[in-house]
Amino acid sequence: MTATARRLVAGAAVLLLAGCTGSAGDAAGDPPARAGPPPSTGSSAAAPPLDVAVVVDGLENAWDVVQAPDGTLLVDERAGGFTAVLPDGSRREVTADLDDLFVDGETGLMGLAFGPAFDADRRLHSCQGDVSGAIQVVTWTVAPDWSTLTRVADPLVGGLPLNEVSGRHGGCRLEFAPDGALLVGTGDTADGGVPQDTGSLGGKVLRVDAGTGEARIWTLGHRNVQGLAVRPGTGQVYAVEHGPDRDDEVNLLREGANYGWDPDGEGRYDESVPMTDPGIPGAVPAVWSSGEPTLATSGATFLDGPQWGGYDGLLLIGLLKAQGVLALRLDDAGAVVEEFRVPELDGSHGRIRSLRQGVDGALYATTDNGADDRVLRITARR
Repeated sequence: MTATARRLVAGAAVLLLAGCTGSAGDAAGDPPARAGPPPSTGSSAAAPPLDVAVVVDGLENAWDVVQAPDGTLLVDERAGGFTAVLPDGSRREVTADLDDLFVDGETGLMGLAFGPAFDADRRLHSCQGDVSGAIQVVTWTVAPDWSTLTRVADPLVGGLPLNEVSGRHGGCRLEFAPDGALLVGTGDTADGGVPQDTGSLGGKVLRVDAGTGEARIWTLGHRNVQGLAVRPGTGQVYAVEHGPDRDDEVNLLREGANYGWDPDGEGRYDESVPMTDPGIPGAVPAVWSSGEPTLATSGATFLDGPQWGGYDGLLLIGLLKAQGVLALRLDDAGAVVEEFRVPELDGSHGRIRSLRQGVDGALYATTDNGADDRVLRITARR
C-alpha cells in the first residue's frame, strides 16, 4: 500500500463515524429520491436546436476530453494515447510514457482534469490502471507546444484497487471541487466487500490535495462512479454510477455519506441487492435512478450560460448502452423536476462516454464505440 493509501485509511474511520449517522429520510439537505415515472420523458418545450460538429475522429474507445484555457482540447483513449486539438483545428499526437499502463475490460487510461492553475504550472491529472496491480492518479506537465507530457507526481494518489482478472469496475472520474480539491470517483472492482470497507479506496469518492497528494475518503457505498459534476454557483457535487441490472443512479454528494451499495454476499459479489440498501443506517437515496432497465450512465456536466437558452442549468449525462444524452432539470435542493433525452444526440452517435462544457462555453462529448470514435462539439443554434 502506498503512503497516500495509508493516510487515507487512517483518517477514513473518523470521518465516516461523524458523517453517517441518522436516517436517509431525515438527513439535512438530502432531496427525495424520484419515485414512479419521471416528470417528463419527451423533449423539453424549452429546447433550443443544437448543432453537432465532429472535432476529431479515428479514435478508439475515447474516454475523456478536457479543454485548456487557450482553447486546446485534450482527449485520451482507454488503451493508451493522448491527442490534442489545437485552437486552429489541427490535430497533434501527444507523446507520453504509458509503458506501465494496465488495460483490460473497463480499465485503462480513464479520467482527465487540468489543474486550476494550468496557465502557471501546466499540470494535468490522469486516472489510469497500472501494471503494479493498482489504479493510480498521475500528475503530468504539458509541454508549451502540446507535443509531450512529462510525469511529475507518479503517482499523486496510489493504492486504488484494481481487478487484475477482468478490469471490471475500475472507475475512474476526476473533477475539481469549487474549493480546489481534486475529486476522484472509484469503482468497487466487482468485489463485494469493497464499497463498505473503510480500509479500501474502491467504491468511494475521494478528496485529494492536488499539491501534496494528501487525500481522504469523502463518500462511500458506490458501485462504479463514472461521472462527477459540479453545479455552477453552488457547492453541490453530483456523482453518476452504473447499477447492476437496474437503477443507474445520480447522487448528490455529502461529506461522510454512505450511498448504500453493499453487494457482500458471504464471499461472492451479490448483484441482486438494491443499489441503495435501506438496511444500511443513514444510506442516502439517489436523486434520480433509472429503474429497469439500466441506461449505462456515464460522464456528466452542467450547462451554464445564456447561450443555452432553455437548456441553461441542465445536468447532462452521457449514456453508453442507451446511446445518447439524458437531461435532468433539478430544483435548488437537487430534486428532479424534468427529464428528457437530447434529440440531436439520441442514437445518432452511438455510446456517449464523457460530456464536458468547455471554457469556450460549448459542450464536448466523446463517443466510445470501439472504432472511429469521435470528439463532438455541441452548440446552441443562434
